[in-house]
Formats: sequence, structure tokens, C-alpha cells
Amino acid sequence: MGILFYTSTVPVAQTVGEVHSFLARRGVTRISTLYNDRGEATGLGFEMVTDYGPRSFEMPVRIDGVEAALVRDDTIPKKHRNREQAARTAWRIALGLLEAQAALVDADLATIDELMLPFMVDASGQTAYQALRSQALREIGG
Repeated sequence: MGILFYTSTVPVAQTVGEVHSFLARRGVTRISTLYNDRGEATGLGFEMVTDYGPRSFEMPVRIDGVEAALVRDDTIPKKHRNREQAARTAWRIALGLLEAQAALVDADLATIDELMLPFMVDASGQTAYQALRSQALREIGG
């Protein structure tokens, strides 16, 4: 069947722009794009007001994982199993995730801070997911 959006031809820069525009329309007060040392866009940082005041979020866009999934899937044509396609695919998936979460908020099925909790950044700069994971690992190892 193939990974979602694996045939996307939309350039990463265009999707990043769409994500920024989408978030701006949803009340985000600060948006930044995170890059790796190769200059690839690998995530988002943004701030928005929640029921508990302004909160910061960091959402990774893991191109390496998408690339591995594309390479592993023999049903995907070889022309789509490369780094460039992985980046396009990863960013389209990220946009799709944000759009789906917004639909849940619009339908009063969840709040944005509830949905984005794993990506919420604490005072130390860790996401809630990273903090929870490191705590769980300490408890298991201790």
C-alpha cells in the first residue's frame, strides 16, 4: 500500500510554508523551522496560548525514519525510495497530522494542548515525551 503521501511532488519549502500559514491561522504566536547540520528542515518550533497560558512546542519531522520506511517497502517504486522523496513525504505527513488535530479541536473532541502534549516543551527544553521517556527509563533501570 505504501506510506501516506509517498508520491508527493510538493517541495519541502512549499509544505513548510503551508505549515507555517496553517499554524498562523490557528492562533500560533511564534513559529520557527528547525534544521539539521545539512540544512534540511527537520521540525517545527512554535508557541501558542492554551487554557494554561502560552506554551512552547517542538514537533520533529523525522526524515530518516520516513526514508527507512520507504526503502523497506518493496511495494513502493524505486523512484520514490530516496532522501528527497522522504523529506517531501515527511513534511506532508506532518501537515496532515496538524490538519487532523485541528479537526478534532474544531469538533470539540479534544483541546490543542491535549493533542500536542507530547510536543510541549518544559523549562529545561525537553518535550513532554522526552521527559516522560527519560523518567520511565530511570524507573525501569533503578
